[in-house]
Amino acid sequence: MPRIERSADVTWEGNVARGSGRISGRTGAFTELPYSLPTRIGQAEGKTSPEELLAAAHAGCLAMSIAGELTQADTPPERLDVTCTIVMDEVEGEGHQIVAAQVVVRSDADVASVLEAADAGCPFSTLLRKAGVDVTISL
Repeated sequence: MPRIERSADVTWEGNVARGSGRISGRTGAFTELPYSLPTRIGQAEGKTSPEELLAAAHAGCLAMSIAGELTQADTPPERLDVTCTIVMDEVEGEGHQIVAAQVVVRSDADVASVLEAADAGCPFSTLLRKAGVDVTISL
């Protein structure tokens, strides 16, 4: 597989408490997604956060990896539903850190037989584990 590069642009205006930002993907797939500290740590109010984007990236990566493993086993899935929740918490002496990624996979296919290989093949699972994040995947 060739080297892959993707970029996003962020504009932030104001201080951290009262400011706000917008996130856009360079591909144009998403543009001007709003975010702010109050909607990051409180009610989302229709805005996103870096944690939500990480959750989407991890769920998307794992879904593709599971589909790849099932396809290699000659049992391609009809549908996979993957939900990822990123948990950020206060870590003593380190401030707020991402401490967990909780993933739930739902499918009619026999996902259990390929889950370990799919997880190992998902770069986001690997990245998070190497960073000390507790990654759990349940069916």
